[in-house]
Amino acid sequence: MSESDTDDLLKEFGISGDEESSDGDGEGAAAEWAAMIEGGDEDEDGAAVDRILNQDEIDNLLGFDSGDMGIGDLSGVQALINSALVSYERLPMLEIVFDRLVRLTTTSLRNFTSDNVEVSLDSITSVRFGDYLNSIPLPAILTVIKAEEWDNFGLMTVESNLIYSMIDVLLGGRRGNNTIRVEGRPYTTIEMSLTNRMIELILDDMHKAFEPLTPVNFKIERMETNPRFAAIARPANAAILIELRIDMDDRGGKVEILLPYATIEPIREQLLQMFMGEKFGRDPIWEGHLATEIFNADTAIEAVLHEWEIPPFGYVEIRRGRYTHV
Repeated sequence: MSESDTDDLLKEFGISGDEESSDGDGEGAAAEWAAMIEGGDEDEDGAAVDRILNQDEIDNLLGFDSGDMGIGDLSGVQALINSALVSYERLPMLEIVFDRLVRLTTTSLRNFTSDNVEVSLDSITSVRFGDYLNSIPLPAILTVIKAEEWDNFGLMTVESNLIYSMIDVLLGGRRGNNTIRVEGRPYTTIEMSLTNRMIELILDDMHKAFEPLTPVNFKIERMETNPRFAAIARPANAAILIELRIDMDDRGGKVEILLPYATIEPIREQLLQMFMGEKFGRDPIWEGHLATEIFNADTAIEAVLHEWEIPPFGYVEIRRGRYTHV
């Protein structure tokens, strides 16, 4: 390497030629290069060790998001935790059944209260049974319901706001914008009885909503106020949560119906069907036309009416017009 090339290399690394000439054999320059290389490695290692994840990266890793996230948008650890959940969207018939329930319940509660009642379907989601029990706002009435034909149970939760609103309407309370005060006391016998009557109306409408699909009767098994006594499934079991909003002018609350997947397993095939109209895929006009055409159809049939054995000499006795007993 020539002297000019050495000077250019020293200038590139920020080292003057006078420093090299003062060292004589260039040992100072070599030591400075080694120090620079070691320092660069330490900086890179330090940057790798001191790397800190920001909040967005942490949320992305855990599968959380600050915005609303649907069941199909889960990722990361949250997706692994909820991997056992089945989206209700895979059961297209279910949403139509509860849309029918909303219409039936609206009519029933209007007749029950003689007031303007509006029932709406807030959401249908998949949850874990244990998580749902822990999220129930107390006080509330939890009703264990039994589907007799399915031989399994469900859960219906009525919020305290709806209970006090319904009692206020039934007992002639004055209308107003005053917020109903939830008292920290047990429910009275009158409150439990009126709530029981309202739940019976909803269960009867559920029977009618499922009737075109499958006959099933829902009965009240028991009523509880403590979620620990309303356990009908294991905490990790998946279930479908249906939230109904009941409004009476400026009053109202929510009714939540929870059906474990084990409960609706007997009708899973029916819930997977796609259909048009309220007859759940059946067309009575087409059925009547098909039955009429089948009855009027002409069909040629060839059949052997009877067989019997006769001895060889019997052929001799066979004559035209002779009758044979069969």
